[in-house]
Amino acid sequence: MAIGKRIRFFRNRKGMTQKQLGEILGFLGKTSDVRMAQYESEARTPKHDLVKEMAHIFDISTHALTVPDIDTYIGLMHTLFALEDIYGLKIGEIDGEICLRLDKSDYSTYTSMFDMFHAWQEQAAKLEQSEITKEEYDQWRYQYPELDTSKHWAKVPSQAVSDMLMEELQKIEKEEKKTSKQKKKKA
Repeated sequence: MAIGKRIRFFRNRKGMTQKQLGEILGFLGKTSDVRMAQYESEARTPKHDLVKEMAHIFDISTHALTVPDIDTYIGLMHTLFALEDIYGLKIGEIDGEICLRLDKSDYSTYTSMFDMFHAWQEQAAKLEQSEITKEEYDQWRYQYPELDTSKHWAKVPSQAVSDMLMEELQKIEKEEKKTSKQKKKKA
């Protein structure tokens, strides 16, 4: 879902008008609703600091506002394809029903994702069994992982951090090979 639709969704969830939200964000009274309409229609894209302010107002994680564009079935399919590429999400069939599953061949990704999915499944089961309200379930989802108490999930490093670590490991490996060759020449 595009960010404009997410802003509208959470604004409506809080029962706020565009004008009210704009004024809380510090926009001038005369133009506050116009600015918010521009963000919701995606004529303008809010900067990260503004996204953080809105998330704080809505009492949600910034991630809940910046989810991928899944407004169309095609956009959703490409999001799922990306999840397959990045996290090993696989499509299959169980008892005649299409299902998504985690690929066990990448153990690290599998265990991290399994734990996160398991935490989600626990909350969904609590909702289904009326142990929590829909509002509590939504609060858990929209503030994930901050409100997750299952301790099942593990934080996965960003791609940039992962790339940096791999680069450093490769440098160390090259240096060790170089040192090893020098020792062999001396011997």
